[in-house]
Amino acid sequence: MSKDRSRAAAFGGPGWRSREGGLLGDLGAHWARCGVGCEWAPLKAVLMHRPGAELRQSAAPDDALMLEPLDAVQAGVQHDGVASTYKLAGVKVHYVEPEREPPPNLMFCADLFFMTPEGAVVGRTASPVRAGEERWVARRLAALGIPVLKTIRGSGCFEGADAIWLDPDTVLVSRGLRTNSEGAAQVAALLREMEVEPILVDALPGTMHLMGQLRFVDEGRAVIWPRRLPEEVVALLEERDYDVLRAPDETELEEGLALNFVTLAPGRVLMPAGNPRTQAFLEAAGVTCQTTPMHELAKAAGGIACLTGVLWRG
Repeated sequence: MSKDRSRAAAFGGPGWRSREGGLLGDLGAHWARCGVGCEWAPLKAVLMHRPGAELRQSAAPDDALMLEPLDAVQAGVQHDGVASTYKLAGVKVHYVEPEREPPPNLMFCADLFFMTPEGAVVGRTASPVRAGEERWVARRLAALGIPVLKTIRGSGCFEGADAIWLDPDTVLVSRGLRTNSEGAAQVAALLREMEVEPILVDALPGTMHLMGQLRFVDEGRAVIWPRRLPEEVVALLEERDYDVLRAPDETELEEGLALNFVTLAPGRVLMPAGNPRTQAFLEAAGVTCQTTPMHELAKAAGGIACLTGVLWRG
């Protein structure tokens, strides 16, 4: 007599068990531990790319979206310094490891994806100079076991440095040079599915990413570039009772990328060396500052935060 297949577990019989819980519960079991829901929780894991031969393209800086030609050896040494500081702080550093020479800006991993509590949104860069970087990052995220929740499609452009967690329930998404309205709308739609409120803002002319104008050093404490952060964002922070620290030195912000820091833990940051007024300002506000040289890498128009694709805070 043939077996009644309807009684088999595969067809929903008595042996069938429904999967319980959501994707968050799978992280650390079926997927890697990962996720970000705020900008100040202790940093646990990052994704980086150590620059190499591709920096020869910086010999034509405008063509490479850079400010000056870079010395690839010195740039690599400074990148190692950032990674070493993370490792000493107990942060796991992963590398993109592309299979062939990538476009010249792959080292700016923060632009290429945006992390949520459940996984990554892979961006789509705005410039053809950077087209294809997303592929290498998506490949590495998959290899690391990081869920990829969405890739930006159609005519959308989105770079991860244009999205910042204001708090665990709210994300600021900036439209401007690097993120267009379609890309921002796609990110906003995903956030709403996660019951997170997206607040869309427009970047001021002459700015690259939201990341460059706004950083968080602790819960309820933000550091801003007053001249470049839209007033509506400043007002929003103040309405939500944030302690808004206005960085004091325009030259250090512009030339030293002083605000392009990464929060290692509440009240503790890693920032570019050579910005004494900004460092003293932060330390007077109770923030512990570690520094590392960035003068060569800064010629590529990005800083420590740009280099750092945050995979996990917790």
